[in-house]
Amino acid sequence: MITEATFYQQLNEQYGFDSFRPGQLETLTALAAGQHVLSIMPTGAGKSLIYELYGRVTQQLVVVVSPLIALMQDQVATMNYHGEKRVTALTSMMPYSEKVWTLAHLDNYRYLFVSPEMLTQEKVMARLSQLKIGLFVVDEAHCISTWGPDFRPEYLLLGRTREQLGAPLTLMLTATATPRVREDIKRRMRLPAASEITQPIDRPNIYLQVETVADTSEKQQRLVALVSQLAKPGVVYFSSKKLANEMATLINDQTACRAAAYHADLADESRFKIQQQFMANQIQVVCATSAFGMGIDKNDVRFVIHYHLPVDIENYWQEVGRAGRDGQQAIAVLLYQPGDEQIADFLSQVGIPSDDEIHFYFQQAKLPEYDTDPKANLVWFYKQHGMTEAQVRELFTKRLAQRNGALQQMVRYVRTDNCKRRFITGYFGQAHMTQPEACCVSDTPTTIADLGLETTEQSPVRSGLPDWQTVLNQLFLREK
Repeated sequence: MITEATFYQQLNEQYGFDSFRPGQLETLTALAAGQHVLSIMPTGAGKSLIYELYGRVTQQLVVVVSPLIALMQDQVATMNYHGEKRVTALTSMMPYSEKVWTLAHLDNYRYLFVSPEMLTQEKVMARLSQLKIGLFVVDEAHCISTWGPDFRPEYLLLGRTREQLGAPLTLMLTATATPRVREDIKRRMRLPAASEITQPIDRPNIYLQVETVADTSEKQQRLVALVSQLAKPGVVYFSSKKLANEMATLINDQTACRAAAYHADLADESRFKIQQQFMANQIQVVCATSAFGMGIDKNDVRFVIHYHLPVDIENYWQEVGRAGRDGQQAIAVLLYQPGDEQIADFLSQVGIPSDDEIHFYFQQAKLPEYDTDPKANLVWFYKQHGMTEAQVRELFTKRLAQRNGALQQMVRYVRTDNCKRRFITGYFGQAHMTQPEACCVSDTPTTIADLGLETTEQSPVRSGLPDWQTVLNQLFLREK
């Protein structure tokens, strides 16, 4: 029988800590008792340590379903750094021969990271079915509800996949989930009776600010001013890859800090390079789309700015949570220009097929090879899984209404004169905790200087990890 003492012993021996963060031990104890668990813990609360420690204690295979290749690669690298070598990731980027070798030697690994799409491949499922899985983990489990219906429908198959793998003990992890999303996750995972362990989602060290600007010119000027004034590092989120590029250039031209754009159009090598430079403080500001941040384990981000209105509060709070993970003061600024909701409304609908598109693809005997429209593949997915045209129409009608409602909540957050923090906690169905001294622009208007977030840098920061020549000099005791 696994006891709390066993977990504490491993925590100290493997990680050098004497105590768990809130939610970690409760989740581990529930798993040790054989309970399936949905654990909601704020960004930076150490969710990955739960399944890492469980695998070390039980010495059983842990399969982690993860949404992004970059996130998987980062998690594998982090575990390698901490001394765990029995970890790998099966991704679409692997050469075929490497994938074959990895599948053949899966019994040599303690941790396996996979995407939902990888679990739809027959060879992968056949090999996993030959192994005893000690723990099946769905990381970023909110993606089941928020991505599954109209972006990556393979998430909707995870409940069935889990049963095909012998219904192993299951852990679902996320930082943000409303009561509706929590129920949706458990329903789709076919685990309605799973235990819920919920920690407060509030981040009291992040000051919440919303600023209204008159037009695009004022918004750009205000962004440059904020980036110049605020202590770094920081992240600025955009809905447009083009604007992310343009504003990174503008920040480089008009401020003393170094900025870079990060989005899905960049090559994998470029994205990896930017991530590493940001981690090393060689880049102080990343101008990013939502592609950046998930799994970026950087504790000292001092600000997160949203240049565009997010499509919902879940995404907004996930991105805000990348600031201040070290517990020190940070700030989240949302720049709102009247009419921004029209852009967000378009983005929230762009991936949802119309009735005409649904009808067209249902008339096809097979999906045309030349058709690369994601909406075509989405409709075809549901058709292949036995849904009728009418059912698919109803599904997307409801999904559109759900997205419209979520956007309206985001607009209400922007416009409310009441406490922004209380609005957020209420949205996620949690009681409002003790209000911090520096809460939000509605309750405690304050300045960047008063928050202690005014920069003292007069030139680009070049601290952080040393360059490779310095590393070599230190390793070989050369004279500098």
